[in-house]
Amino acid sequence: MTVHKEIDAVTGTETTGHVWDGDLKELNKPLPRWWLTVLYSCIVWAIGYWVAYPAWPLIDGYTQGMLGYSQRSEVAKDVAAAKEAQAKFVAAIAERAPADIEKDADLMEFVLRGGATQFANNCAPCHGRGAQGFKGYPNLNDDDWLWGGTDENIERTVRYGIRSGHAESRESAMPRFGIDQILTSAQISDTATFVLSLSGTAGDPAAAERGKVVFAEQCVACHGAEGKGTLEMGAPNLTDGIWLYGGGKADVEETIRTGRGGVMPAWDGKLDPVTIKMLAIYVHALGGGK
Repeated sequence: MTVHKEIDAVTGTETTGHVWDGDLKELNKPLPRWWLTVLYSCIVWAIGYWVAYPAWPLIDGYTQGMLGYSQRSEVAKDVAAAKEAQAKFVAAIAERAPADIEKDADLMEFVLRGGATQFANNCAPCHGRGAQGFKGYPNLNDDDWLWGGTDENIERTVRYGIRSGHAESRESAMPRFGIDQILTSAQISDTATFVLSLSGTAGDPAAAERGKVVFAEQCVACHGAEGKGTLEMGAPNLTDGIWLYGGGKADVEETIRTGRGGVMPAWDGKLDPVTIKMLAIYVHALGGGK
């Protein structure tokens, strides 16, 4: 490439002096005026923005801008305004019992909307967005409750959790019959067969009879003679066909062998009392509250 400026004979425009392949010349044509106008306008606008609004990071902060604008302060104002608008509802929730709240249509609407939001934020990862639960995580739409399904029972469970380590946590410890060698593998298999028979699942009658004897010795104290469970102890009803960890024989055997012992966190201290009450009422209203 050579550089030699001249006037192009065809267009009458000065070249840049760049020539390729001996005869390919680059014309030195100016940018369109509208394009330059937009460019310079953007430069002026940018400088004005830098001066008026926060823009440049510094070692210990950033330039504040002459207008003193802050998105953080604007958000804080919006949050404060929202809290002020909600204050009367929050106060009413704090003061009233769940049964009274459920009789107030406007207050109940506020509770259900807020409870749904808090459930999605805090509970859905384990119980599912529809509260349908998963293996090891209870379905909150049915009417099967280990610790009772009243508003107050649910609120206590949410507040203190299950085996969470909180001083007020609900506790239930099913023995690890297999791990601790309380029962043999054969006894566990027989007991699982009997337990399944309580909910109508057919199995080996002889095994079920042997399991019935083991059940009477080891399980009746918590689950009751008929296997219908005890709410005060968090012992599940074994006759309804609803299983937290699965209702197959292998699932029941594993429950007997290991004791399972899932954990629900305590939300006391993480969520305020009003939010916990809203969550409890929301869960109660899903259709499974007694």
